[in-house]
Amino acid sequence: MFLGLDLGTSGVKALLVDGEGRAIGSADASYDVSNPAQGWSEQDPADWTAGVSAALSELKSAHPDAFGAVQGLALSGHMHGAVLVDTAGDVLRPCILWNDTRSFEQAADIDSNPQARTISGNIVFPGFTAPKLAWVAAHEPDVFAKVARVMLPKDYVVWWLTGRYVTEMSDAAGTAWLDVGARGWSEDMIALGGMRRDQMPDLLEGSDVVGEVQSARADLGLPKTCKVIAGGADNAVAACGVGALGEGQGFVSLGTSGVVLAGRDTYAPLPASAVHTFCHAVPARWYQIGVVLAATDSLNWLSRVTGQSAQALSEGAGDVLLAPGAVKFYPYLSGERTPHNDAHVRGGLTGLDVATGPADLTQAVMAGVTFALRDSFEALKATGANLPSALAIGGGSRSDLWCSMLATTLNIPLERPQEGAFGAALGAARLAMCGITGADPDQIMTKPPIADVVSPNLDLIAAYDDAYRAFAAAYPTLKAMP
Repeated sequence: MFLGLDLGTSGVKALLVDGEGRAIGSADASYDVSNPAQGWSEQDPADWTAGVSAALSELKSAHPDAFGAVQGLALSGHMHGAVLVDTAGDVLRPCILWNDTRSFEQAADIDSNPQARTISGNIVFPGFTAPKLAWVAAHEPDVFAKVARVMLPKDYVVWWLTGRYVTEMSDAAGTAWLDVGARGWSEDMIALGGMRRDQMPDLLEGSDVVGEVQSARADLGLPKTCKVIAGGADNAVAACGVGALGEGQGFVSLGTSGVVLAGRDTYAPLPASAVHTFCHAVPARWYQIGVVLAATDSLNWLSRVTGQSAQALSEGAGDVLLAPGAVKFYPYLSGERTPHNDAHVRGGLTGLDVATGPADLTQAVMAGVTFALRDSFEALKATGANLPSALAIGGGSRSDLWCSMLATTLNIPLERPQEGAFGAALGAARLAMCGITGADPDQIMTKPPIADVVSPNLDLIAAYDDAYRAFAAAYPTLKAMP
């Protein structure tokens, strides 16, 4: 038996699978995000360990025999977070999360060095870890002086489980301290961010064994011989869960944020495109992603302002794709990553009329997010990535309307996995399987069963192509607004 833990921004999912990768049971636990100031997003790492404990306890109660036979577990985790600990391992301040934009000045300063993009393969975004530490150095010097180690969110849980300070390539690639092509810490990038090499965790590959669960965690009820595997960053591990490892394989994710991901067999960065080029969670592979900061989060915003649930809004919009409407939505509610790298731009809503209703607004929000994902898709193609088709995952992919709109706008078929295909939690369990058994990832990390294929609407491709180009042309106007 194997366990996959998916440490998300809003909660943790634990998935128990057998040796064939079949799901035996799953459990969830939720926690909150704190937003103490505009653009700030923080979380208490103790909430993660409490969530893991609760989810594992539920699994153990529901499946005691299978739980007692677990040989290995691995974690997927949200990227870029900065967990700062002192020499005793005590957390010095709340974790600064991936969607926190306070360090935009520090990010621009690091990115202005000619070495930065060459070594890291990426623009240094405000969400990355290195500028967060530079911000702490500037604004919380007493805290910065006590930093003995920096950990990424999932690696804090790994340390809690094993007592080892480690990370792995896919998460380290999002810090701006890693030489992504060479898959090793860069002394130059570490120094450029004002840090020291001894503050960095040890580097592993995602399927490497970290160690056994330490005796201090005996209360979790895991077998004494259970080993913890390094795991990976959320998008990389989700790719493991859906079989997107190499060229021509990828997915579009309609989650809180939106992602277009393409697996790569070689290292092919193009930083100016604002595409992220990261190490994969398996050895000798990379992946590239375009990121939309507010995908289903845009629908959640509309839910808050209309007083209708996101599900009710989605159902009210229907399931038949129509031509683009007069109402236009620009989903830059928290700035944008790909292709703009703009923490300051904000969203817009135009074309409103006295007759505009919730269905019109919902369709506009879906279209705006879809066009932003097309921005990422175009940026990926500029790097040489090729996606003739893609999997559609994430909560938003359950909407027939949204998936049809997305397939038509990207002009590729989208495959939707069957319900019960557990994404990142399954990918983490698969990494655990590879780590314990030594199996070839290409044999383990296969595509899940497909429920259906959503094809582009040939009659509407031209209309959505025109609407996308108008959407892309509007960015300079939005950027110029105070």
